[in-house]
Amino acid sequence: MVQDKLNVGLIYGGKSGEHEVSLQTAFAVSKAFNYEKYELIPFYITKRGEWRVGTKLSGPFAALEELKLEEGAGDTTAAIQSLFGKLASGKAAIDVAFPLLHGTYGEDGTIQGLFEMADLPYVGAGVLSSAAGMDKVVMKKLFADSGLEQCKYCYFTASEWKNGSHALIQDIEQKLGYPCFVKPANLGSSVGISKARTREELLNSIALAFRYDVKVLVEEFVDAREVEVGVLGNDEPQASVPGEIVTSGEYYDYQAKYLDGKSQMLIPAPLDTELADRVRDLAITAFKAVAGSGLCRADFFVTKTDQKIWINEVNTMPGFTPFSMYPLLWRETGLSYEALLDRLIGLALERYESRQNLDFENGVN
Repeated sequence: MVQDKLNVGLIYGGKSGEHEVSLQTAFAVSKAFNYEKYELIPFYITKRGEWRVGTKLSGPFAALEELKLEEGAGDTTAAIQSLFGKLASGKAAIDVAFPLLHGTYGEDGTIQGLFEMADLPYVGAGVLSSAAGMDKVVMKKLFADSGLEQCKYCYFTASEWKNGSHALIQDIEQKLGYPCFVKPANLGSSVGISKARTREELLNSIALAFRYDVKVLVEEFVDAREVEVGVLGNDEPQASVPGEIVTSGEYYDYQAKYLDGKSQMLIPAPLDTELADRVRDLAITAFKAVAGSGLCRADFFVTKTDQKIWINEVNTMPGFTPFSMYPLLWRETGLSYEALLDRLIGLALERYESRQNLDFENGVN
């Protein structure tokens, strides 16, 4: 008996500063799928938030530009009908959604809520985990509650900055000193991040960060190695071998991550066995701290002076570009790119099935 292929909705693009990163990820993923097991239906979200849905793919995209579905694609109405078809007719156009959206409106819980309302299984973290994993300040508070060590930091909103920037600058200089790193609280892929060595650079860095979010995070500089671990699973997550980033620039910025291809990824990281095991254990702790499911990449600092392990952040939808760490970590751990995609889809279906047993209708008598 021939088993029916699973219809996988590949959702990418989006209203985000990481739009181009998402396209690169989707392009790479489309090349890695086993088309004898799956049929892919592409959903492209433009930078303006308009949706386009294409026809089923019989093979991978031939060029990056094809992902924009500029010819023969259905519009936003057709895309939404495909996603919500199960609610209207009892039959869904797709069996599982695979969001490859990085940053806001994709990795922050918003589209995960859409999938929940559409009663669709989907790859990756749920609504709460996605939102917590996107907001670096909330994430840090959850890490602290789980006993994870991390660097010192300050944060503030745009209105707080407008009403009291002088006091905030003094607080940063007293608590963190220079150099320090300035980041939008809700973004990834190192977009909007800069290093400030002086007060003038701090002001410029904060202005840049506020272009991307209404909340800004400032962290102390840490002289440390950057070590990353892939986590995979639901209730019983597993950790990959650790990998180390040796950046091509002064720090691991957008250019180093996605464009120049010069940063080194040392996989496995040159750590002694005890230290590597500790990092892997802490990666699972971080995954559970944000109520993770499916996948995440946990990023750590290992201080050069005393080998302390500090959590930096988790990424609940790490990239799958040719330069991405997450699939390379799992390849080194023994899971190929194709097998990793299989596992992620299996975890999505597993999580969906486990939630079907919950009683959402009856209240407490």
